[in-house]
Amino acid sequence: MREAVATDKAPKAIGPYSQAVRMGNLLFCSGQIPLDPATGQLVSGDIAAQTRQIFANLGAILAEAGASFDRVARTTVYLADMNDFAAMNDVYATFFSTPAPARSTIQAAGLPRNARVEIDVIAVL
Repeated sequence: MREAVATDKAPKAIGPYSQAVRMGNLLFCSGQIPLDPATGQLVSGDIAAQTRQIFANLGAILAEAGASFDRVARTTVYLADMNDFAAMNDVYATFFSTPAPARSTIQAAGLPRNARVEIDVIAVL
């Protein structure tokens, strides 16, 4: 059975989707952009600041489902500009121990609200 997971500690869904969905022992977290959940505004700053905000949002969703970053098996990173890869990757690496999750990173034009990065994760509960 599919069950929605939601928390006020991450940005509310701004469309017909869930922050995350639990199916069996898997958690599928929707892509997060660097929105401050308190204000609903895009965080200011460089790619590192935006990446940190995304991981704060993802961490809140994972916690709501009873998980953490050590349960993440797969991530997808969408960058507006691949020149931001190294700076994003430096922040990304601080959230995962070895072995790190499987990951794809792609350049994507037109991210929501002019974000520079979006990240989604799949975790095992």
